[in-house]
Amino acid sequence: MADAEGQVIVGLEVHCQLDTLSKLFCGCSTDYRSDGPNTHVCPICLGLPGAMPALNKKAIEYAMKVAKALNCEIIDEAEFSRKNYFYPDLDKAYQITQYDKPLALGGYLEIESDEGGEKKVRLTRIHVEEDPGRLVHMGNAERGKYSLVDYNRAGIPLIEIVSEPDMRSPKEARKFLNKLRATLEYLSVFDSEKEGSLRVDANISIKGNERVEVKNITSYKGVEKALTFEVTRQKNLIRRSQKIDRETRHYLEARGVTQSARSKEQEHDYRYFPEPDLRPLRVKSWIDGIVLPELPDARRERFIAQYGCSLNHARTLTGELKMANFFEQVVSKDPKGLSTLAATWIADTLIGELNYRDMSLDKVEPAAMTGLVRLVQAGTITDKSGVDVLRVMLDQRLNGEPSETADAIVKRLSLARTTGDTGAITAAIEDAITENPKALEDYRAGKAGALNFLVGQVMKKTRGKADPAELNRMLAEALKNRGV
Repeated sequence: MADAEGQVIVGLEVHCQLDTLSKLFCGCSTDYRSDGPNTHVCPICLGLPGAMPALNKKAIEYAMKVAKALNCEIIDEAEFSRKNYFYPDLDKAYQITQYDKPLALGGYLEIESDEGGEKKVRLTRIHVEEDPGRLVHMGNAERGKYSLVDYNRAGIPLIEIVSEPDMRSPKEARKFLNKLRATLEYLSVFDSEKEGSLRVDANISIKGNERVEVKNITSYKGVEKALTFEVTRQKNLIRRSQKIDRETRHYLEARGVTQSARSKEQEHDYRYFPEPDLRPLRVKSWIDGIVLPELPDARRERFIAQYGCSLNHARTLTGELKMANFFEQVVSKDPKGLSTLAATWIADTLIGELNYRDMSLDKVEPAAMTGLVRLVQAGTITDKSGVDVLRVMLDQRLNGEPSETADAIVKRLSLARTTGDTGAITAAIEDAITENPKALEDYRAGKAGALNFLVGQVMKKTRGKADPAELNRMLAEALKNRGV
């Protein structure tokens, strides 16, 4: 997209929690929600005087795995620094992070641009740091609000992935995050279902104006919503000839707005200096020993080549590791016969039904989906009846009821296609024409939509069991016999 006045410019700083068993500088468990508050702590992660940090090798290996997958360069000598600031959940009053010598530089991630083609979003750096603790906000209207501090999360290993300002809309920012999350899941270094596992600071500006930082957005949808609000807010200020201040804002998810927090800090405000208790990190020689799994882009291309999926279906199916694995389980026993139809049903129908119910894919058995797709493929049920069967299957799982197979549901609800039962279809056609004289007149007048309306009425009367091709043929013949 060419530079233009009013262009939106977005860069992201993404904090990802590495899924290690122990913290970055001590042996305390990272499972900070399994026990009570302040139970997974020790002198090191509490920052007590004299406690010496010891670096978690697995966390560095995970960070290098991410850097290699994102096409970054591992630098010869990385270094940890102290970032000094005060906040109640920061027990040492400084954070151990990396500043001018991060683990990796450069790199990129490819996303689908707003124009539809592939687009490279460049990366600035990836560095390793420790997480602060966690504030638990308490209180109600009768008692004053207060906060408790839980240090169980203090010291959990994070990587911060900093992008260049290459995104041009909130939608592209969300696509970047979705692709990044998928890549991290494929690498098995990240658990997206853990609370706080991914947090985003977004920098956004309108070309020619100051940039604003929106801090600590904790959901993928939240990033798009927060940035959409900011675009509107900043453009309104420009329209009224008002200045956009360089500041830090917080996103209030419940209200869908951003709120000013403070003026934007400068780097010197944090008084960075090298961490004296940790030696420089020389790990570039490890990179050849790090083997990457099949990543989302490679799996997408394989789905197109191996299963004949369309580009859009392949992109949807490989956009989440669980979904990609689910699809391959569904078609595993008959990949050539089922793959195209299964891709359509999973990408276009199943995902929509799951989203409507706010239901996890974990609740769906691949074998049950295979059975449903086989019935549609064999012509035993119509597409409409197939949707009805799927909804029954999902509702049973969601409500904890005994699960029926697709065959059992079709039999119990009499949803089998009425092939050969021309008498029932003929009766339904006659009733639909008689009950809808206006549609008949519209059809006479050449309105194509009238025929689709009548087809829909017949499908209702046959409960979606009529064969669509046979129905269209019989309806056209019935209308012809009426001189239409």
